[in-house]
Amino acid sequence: MENHDQLRELEEYRAHHHPHLIAQRLEEGPDSVYLKEFIYGAVDGAITTFAIVAGVAGAGMSAGVIIILGFANLLADGFSMAVSNYLGTKAENQHREKIRQREMEEIEKFPEGEVEEVRQIYARKGFEGELLEEAVDVIVSDREKWVDTMVQEEFGLSLQNHNAFKAGLATFVAFCVVGFIPLTTYVANWIVPGFISEPFLWSALMTVVAFFWVGAMKGRFVDQHWFISGIETVGIGGIAASMAYGVGVLLRGLVG
Repeated sequence: MENHDQLRELEEYRAHHHPHLIAQRLEEGPDSVYLKEFIYGAVDGAITTFAIVAGVAGAGMSAGVIIILGFANLLADGFSMAVSNYLGTKAENQHREKIRQREMEEIEKFPEGEVEEVRQIYARKGFEGELLEEAVDVIVSDREKWVDTMVQEEFGLSLQNHNAFKAGLATFVAFCVVGFIPLTTYVANWIVPGFISEPFLWSALMTVVAFFWVGAMKGRFVDQHWFISGIETVGIGGIAASMAYGVGVLLRGLVG
């Protein structure tokens, strides 16, 4: 069975590395994956919203207050995070373009210095002698590839240009969708009074499931075991929620 699985895995690798598929992937470039933005929004949405639920419940305040503050957090904080992510991604794209323009100007004004930079970069990679000079000649023969090399190797920047709007949208959607989960029991009781007898308990359980699901999904993408990643996310969210609940209990007297 083990040999069969190894052979099947080898065939999958071989099919994935067919010359024309490799050429197609390199031509198209890497896909923009907005996993970081989605995870960031989902985890923060669940943590901050449940923190409000836990804090208000700990203070002994009404379900109506929980719903109002929860929805205010979803819209205001979710929008704030989305805008911040949009501006941050846009700034990264602009910074990359600024570096490209500067490198292009340096190539125009002082090509000898830029050629020497390429030579030293590839010498550090193990190229030497005639092979090193050939590699340098190939790279500097194409201005775009020359600039790409400097952007990646000298400044450590990715060449991929992310869509700032999609990055912000992914954060906002994840924040609102997952962040709504802690409020569902209270909204259900608002629509149908008495529908759920222990809304805070069920809210906590559903939030734990949401934390675990987000963490497990993250683990699948980053080659971390889904269970470990899920437990890690639950632990982080649980700490934040416990702190909020404790503050609510300690300051309960202020409500009166």
